[in-house]
Amino acid sequence: MNQTSLLAGALFLALSAATGCAQTTQAPPQEQPPSVAPVPPAPRPNLNVAPTPSHATGVVFNDRNRNGRRDAGEPGIADIRVSNQRVVVLTDAQGRYRLPVDEDTILFVVKPRGWMTRMDAQKLPRFYYIHKPRGSAPNLKYSGVAPTGPLPASVDFALHPQTEPDKFRAILFGDPQPRNQKEVDYVGHDVVEELIGTDAAFGVSLGDIAFNNLSIYPALNQKIALIGIPWYNVIGNHDLNFESPDDKHSDETFEATYGPAYYSFDYGPTHFIVLDDVTWIGAQDGEAKGRYTGGLGAQQLEWVKNDLAQIPREQMVVLMMHIPLADPADYDRKEEAGLIKREGGRFREADRQALYRLIENRPFCMSISGHTHFQEHAFVTKKDGWQGAQPHHHLINVTVSGSWWSGVPDENGIPHTTMRDGAPNGYSFITFDGNKYSLEFKAARRPADHQMNVFAPDAVTVAGAAGTEVLVNVFAGSEKSKVEMRLGDNGPWVAMRRVAREDPYFQALKAREAELGQRKKKSDAALGRALPNTIKSPHLWQAMLPANPPRGTHAISIRASDPLWTRSHTSRRLIRVE
Repeated sequence: MNQTSLLAGALFLALSAATGCAQTTQAPPQEQPPSVAPVPPAPRPNLNVAPTPSHATGVVFNDRNRNGRRDAGEPGIADIRVSNQRVVVLTDAQGRYRLPVDEDTILFVVKPRGWMTRMDAQKLPRFYYIHKPRGSAPNLKYSGVAPTGPLPASVDFALHPQTEPDKFRAILFGDPQPRNQKEVDYVGHDVVEELIGTDAAFGVSLGDIAFNNLSIYPALNQKIALIGIPWYNVIGNHDLNFESPDDKHSDETFEATYGPAYYSFDYGPTHFIVLDDVTWIGAQDGEAKGRYTGGLGAQQLEWVKNDLAQIPREQMVVLMMHIPLADPADYDRKEEAGLIKREGGRFREADRQALYRLIENRPFCMSISGHTHFQEHAFVTKKDGWQGAQPHHHLINVTVSGSWWSGVPDENGIPHTTMRDGAPNGYSFITFDGNKYSLEFKAARRPADHQMNVFAPDAVTVAGAAGTEVLVNVFAGSEKSKVEMRLGDNGPWVAMRRVAREDPYFQALKAREAELGQRKKKSDAALGRALPNTIKSPHLWQAMLPANPPRGTHAISIRASDPLWTRSHTSRRLIRVE
């Protein structure tokens, strides 16, 4: 072995603790993975060609002692997908693969059903190997990837068996987005504490993990790790290196912390695809600040095509991203008011349509994003350019940070941070059962049954009841929701209609801010940060009280159901009739 090979091998062993890879020259007999569904044929490169600087080779192996290194007696695993973020290949009978690399390549194993990759102490899956011989681009405010040196002789990926049932659930965090350690502590108290010991299989942060200050990643990761489950991460627009002149180098700190910005994995019978849909444009035409837009680019779209080529048409596929694939209902109004640029935060139409072409022939496929700081269900149809037989469901998830940690702090010092749609901050559970799924909204530090707000006056007259409006904000409601109201125990159930209105609770919070003079300052230690502007809530329902109700105190009862939910919900509000 020459000196270069010796140095490469030593460097690779040193890096293995961070990547889950190890070097070995032994090829033990194959051991079949448990409960692995058949995978369609994929290209297998010629493995009899010696490694070169332009190609990586390695083995995916059963890490029986879970030390992240391939030791004697740890066999390779056949038919496991490995990718370089461009092409996807299958390992051979000995678990070997070969992939092209350049000087800025991330290799990763696609975690298959019934197996798990190594995790670090912060519960971050280490399923990748970064090859950047000279490290990240210079002049980054937040550190990127350190120089990795020559390509190791063998880039190996460790897997160990685990049980994965057909039915399981995951946790969805939209935009935790702390600015500093104080707000990292908000995340801990507001959502992490109540999730410790959860039965969820894994969790995902849907981008904007941080709020520009990328130095808080380690502290936030330590908090979320206490939940005790594997945690995957999506890149958001506030997770970028803003001093980068282009998109290529804008995710260096994210990569150094979490690995590839786009990748895929299986859990149970479900295939998950994590996308990087934030394109950093940088400062253009004398602009003082850079900007971004939503989109994927040709290379990522080609990888999605190659990834999906290995997934049976009947398998459940879930796309996870930061910027919504489907435009939120409020975007058109915001553009008209000049509140957003068309090329800032909206998905590029060409990329959107290209992605639609890749998924619209799949009967079991949905997508999830964050970014907007309000919750909404979008259903993509032919009017949007969708050509699938059934509408595509896109969930814009509730955010952990709500309205960017704004609003008056409560008795625990945590801002109420109500979102602009009138819903509380929080997170979602998503349950998968074969090719079906259901959703459950959870308000931070609230009971699980806190699912709606009912708005009605404290008192009405008998004569005035018929003209009295009742509004209900069903926090996780969609256009498919059925919402009904009745007055008293024996009154008839009346269907409520969905309306596009500003939430009265959020309006009242804004009015109270004005009374307190909070809006004179962007932030105040006692009063918190000023709340953002209101939007027309996408999940408000309205009905009128019945005419001539009997005098006395009565309960207004609300019941709501939705085919997307795990269960139906009820709520009540008392009213006096005088």
